[in-house]
Amino acid sequence: MSRPSVPEGVLDIYGEAVDAALEGVDPAAPLWCFGDQLGPAVHGLPQHAEREVVLVESSAVLRRRRYHRQKLHLLLSGMRHLDDDLGDRSSYHRTTTYREALEKVGRPVVVHEPTSYAAAEFVERLRREGLVAAVLPTTTFARPRAEFTAWAGDATSFTMETFYRDQRRRFEVLMEGDSPVGGTWNLDHDNREKPPKKQQTLGVPEPWWPTEDGIDERVRADLDAMDLDTVGSDGPRWFAVTPDEAHQALERFVAHRLDPFGPYEDAVLAGDPTMAHSLLSVPLNLGVLHPLDAVHAAEQAHHDGTARLNSVEGFVRQILGWREYIWHLYWHFGKGYQRSNQLGAQKKLPSWWTELDGDKVTAACLSHTLNEVRDRGWVHHIPRLMILGNHALQREYRPSALTEWFTTSFVDGFAWVMPPNVVGMSQHADGGKLATKPYASGGAYLDKMTDHCGDCAFDPKVRVGEKACPFTAGYWQFVHRHADLLRGNHRTARAVATMDRLSDLDALLEQEDGRREF
Repeated sequence: MSRPSVPEGVLDIYGEAVDAALEGVDPAAPLWCFGDQLGPAVHGLPQHAEREVVLVESSAVLRRRRYHRQKLHLLLSGMRHLDDDLGDRSSYHRTTTYREALEKVGRPVVVHEPTSYAAAEFVERLRREGLVAAVLPTTTFARPRAEFTAWAGDATSFTMETFYRDQRRRFEVLMEGDSPVGGTWNLDHDNREKPPKKQQTLGVPEPWWPTEDGIDERVRADLDAMDLDTVGSDGPRWFAVTPDEAHQALERFVAHRLDPFGPYEDAVLAGDPTMAHSLLSVPLNLGVLHPLDAVHAAEQAHHDGTARLNSVEGFVRQILGWREYIWHLYWHFGKGYQRSNQLGAQKKLPSWWTELDGDKVTAACLSHTLNEVRDRGWVHHIPRLMILGNHALQREYRPSALTEWFTTSFVDGFAWVMPPNVVGMSQHADGGKLATKPYASGGAYLDKMTDHCGDCAFDPKVRVGEKACPFTAGYWQFVHRHADLLRGNHRTARAVATMDRLSDLDALLEQEDGRREF
């Protein structure tokens, strides 16, 4: 697998827009890179060949929120590794604020547009003040924001499937002329296998693991000295933080794990947190791996016959479909989207949730998942959506607080990632702009797709009584609470009809109104 300094296709997609933004700007003006702009799609562009690269480690930013300890380690490790790799080309500033560092630089910088509303507004203020000479398009995604804006038009909602198919056509991925390879766009039906019975692991080769070095050692010591208020456990670094590491992780995934990935991508094994997942979300979100590189590598595996089509399509759907969809919807839905709360959920997050203390929870799936977040800052998408998100939806946790928690407690959580995923997909708090139905389920789904239920004190088949599963009972409480909304949706109307026939509904509602332990 080749490792170009600039990912294939980036210059064709973004080159003219970058040139236009740099018109009249000093070709030697320094390039300021944020902590999620650490890859060659940013600093490796030929338009930046003569530029010093400015990296800023702001203590105010590190203290602004209560982050997972391992998230901060990954961010600082990535920045410091880039500084080390660039050598004399970079200048590294450890200051209280970004502004303080830019004033030390002493001349206007250029910067690619950051990945959040708050940061973009800050950069615009710096531009007006003369500290920033030019703001360039974000180059760490496949489709430019301007192109998406033109494609979306005035639409306030549209399905991911529509966008995904357009992405496949736009980038000619898994296509045979105008048709999808194999004749079918969506192979989800082949990717819903239950976890294998009587197996603690999926039995696939392990993912690539990084080897920590002196930079990681210094990051850990510095974080200790800062005495920051963090959550979660410190631990060995799990994720790639440099372009070279990211390509090693990608190569390992494609060669040894992509083929079995698809069928079990929605399954959960307590003894196998990574299953066959790629573990590429961190390097993608740090900007050290470009999505087109990941997608093209997977597509090549299909052409080479080393990975089954449903696995390749499932991976491409995650990267070129869902991830890009979330990125663009963050901007398309607007700054106030995170405050959406159409279901009126107002409850505070419990302390055992915010402290990642799964030992205070009885339900095996919820306890295990919280402890996984504590220990690694990561679980794959099904524990996020169908355990954590499902519980929060049923128990009416405030979506904005939940979004903040996901952003700060997950190592791959950034400001653009979590609002659409949490507010829209997980909590259905946007009134259906993103998802066509709430993703609520009872214990039967968890019993089918995980191996948690067998040893749990609760029984997924029981909804009332001492062994009543909080997910099963919580599901019917949720359906009752939002019966009018769900009755009007063809995808959920049957659930309301079933609830209406429950003989023990009154007892269930009384039980769940009084439940304080899960």
